[in-house]
Amino acid sequence: MKHFATVSAALALALSLSGCIGPPLALTPQTEQRLKTEAPIRFLLTFDDGPSASGFMNPSRSVMADLANNPIQPGIKAVFFLQTEAPRSGGNPRGYKTMEREYAAGHILGFHTATPWHSNHRLQNPAELEHYLSLGSSTLTAITGQPPTLVRPPFWNYDKRTFAAYQQHGMHVLLTDLSANDGVIWVFNGSPRRRENLIRQLSVVRERIAKGELPTVDGVIPVVVTFHDINRYTAWHLKEYLQILLDSAHINGVPLATQPFYTDRATLQRAAMARTVKSADEVVHLPGVWNWVWDADSH
Repeated sequence: MKHFATVSAALALALSLSGCIGPPLALTPQTEQRLKTEAPIRFLLTFDDGPSASGFMNPSRSVMADLANNPIQPGIKAVFFLQTEAPRSGGNPRGYKTMEREYAAGHILGFHTATPWHSNHRLQNPAELEHYLSLGSSTLTAITGQPPTLVRPPFWNYDKRTFAAYQQHGMHVLLTDLSANDGVIWVFNGSPRRRENLIRQLSVVRERIAKGELPTVDGVIPVVVTFHDINRYTAWHLKEYLQILLDSAHINGVPLATQPFYTDRATLQRAAMARTVKSADEVVHLPGVWNWVWDADSH
């Protein structure tokens, strides 16, 4: 199991970055008509694996700056899923200070890992998992004054045991609808087909919206998007990514809210909670090859 999980994650990353991106699903008259009865969408931005503890052009702080000041919608709020104790992330004094700045800027701090590295929770024994969940929760509580309510399992991977452990700590699993496939890539750091990727993924999500499968919260449908704020490529191209998301909605015929991104932490929290996984048995829809990877891993 452990070996297969590691190989599966590596394979999924390789496939997602291989450039094999199909064309968007065609917009049929039936889907177009159904979309007219649904609420408009609003993009719920999330960032994994931070904060960066770099002292050189810190990408996490660059992301925060561009969320606050950009030509599309200033003051965007996001959810940051954090590696609270990693030596190159929250376990570093600079990284810890960045988490404090994220919260002070009105963003939501979610839990990702509390291990020194990006560890799969399913590979931890019950005592280890309890230790790291408690440790990460304590770190975030010290910053925000309350325990984290959102968790994103590393590699999107959880089972009934880890799901129950999250619930015992008051954490709810938030997955994603769209993934920029921008994870830190060794040797080559970039995303040359970022536009085609997001257009294709949103065309798939559009079909679920048309079927009424996504909830409406405060008059809009939250569509969850995942980036990585420790990636300098993402940080340098964030404003472009924001525009690509708007273009993807227009190209796919998906109505956008007047405010296409969230600007208020309380509203963002309600939207995120509405999109969390309610049961370990719930059928989930992950972008790319991740559903295939974890379905194979469970057999």
